[in-house]
Amino acid sequence: MRTLPFIFLFALMTSALAADPKNGKTLHDKQCVACHVKLIGGDGNKIYTRSPRLINDRKALGQRVTMCSAQTGAKWFPEEEEDVAAYLAQQFYKFK
Repeated sequence: MRTLPFIFLFALMTSALAADPKNGKTLHDKQCVACHVKLIGGDGNKIYTRSPRLINDRKALGQRVTMCSAQTGAKWFPEEEEDVAAYLAQQFYKFK
């Protein structure tokens, strides 16, 4: 039974490596931008660069994407949430 946590961790790491930022951008643009415009007006993408930054690491980013997906009714699969997080990390947060 000691291998089960390792297998789970490996699966999470593998899915993060397999994330598709291009698909994440498509999903983001379809679902997120309009909501962000309603929240802050103008350029909805400024929500990612505002000060102080609310998201400071990759884990917090993933949690925020999951929360937003649920709040907006996006009905994304976990892999799609990871794609969106990968896009945001690449485009705005520069997380590795």
